[in-house]
Amino acid sequence: MNIFIMGAPGSGKGTFSSRIRDTYNLNHISTGDIFRENISKGTPLGQQARQYSEKGLLVPDEITNAMVADYLRNLPDRKNGYLLDGYPRTLAQAKAFEELTAGTADAPDLVLSMDVPFDVLTKRITGRRTCSKCGAIYNIYTKAPAAEGICDACGTELSQRKDDNEESLKVRLNEYAANTETVIDYYASRDMVERVNADRPIEEIWSDVQEILNSK
Repeated sequence: MNIFIMGAPGSGKGTFSSRIRDTYNLNHISTGDIFRENISKGTPLGQQARQYSEKGLLVPDEITNAMVADYLRNLPDRKNGYLLDGYPRTLAQAKAFEELTAGTADAPDLVLSMDVPFDVLTKRITGRRTCSKCGAIYNIYTKAPAAEGICDACGTELSQRKDDNEESLKVRLNEYAANTETVIDYYASRDMVERVNADRPIEEIWSDVQEILNSK
């Protein structure tokens, strides 16, 4: 089975991608990994992508699309299918990928949309605090430490990621609404989308995800 998993920042894509990968033995792929591998190996596509990334520019869709399709074609264990996280981000990418994989084993079968209201996402992201020493994660709204700003486990001062602020998050959520939601609508018109209410306890969400995947 080939799956796209989509969701706004803070929707739990990472958590459930790991569970899906381990439970269903799928190749878990992120576009970030694909870019880094191509650039580090100096492939022709990687060299093209580097020219844009070094200038702080977005890599054009045609390079991204070709890089993803090439990566999938060269998976060592293609029969297990893939779970692709972070792609496609735009309607142009979705349509190009459809053309590149039409009639092949790499065409997507299912889109999992992890849906969380934006006000909930705002609290999840802006309230997140991390311990640099032991890696413990807290949230000032839902899982606050006993002493403000101090890790319960090791007593280290907690920190907030630079982009976990309301201004940065607003930009990311607006981009998601403008681009990725359009992609989800595109696949929904092809009856490929399963929407998951991801504003619930993890085990409830996981139960629904398993029910969806086991029915395919």
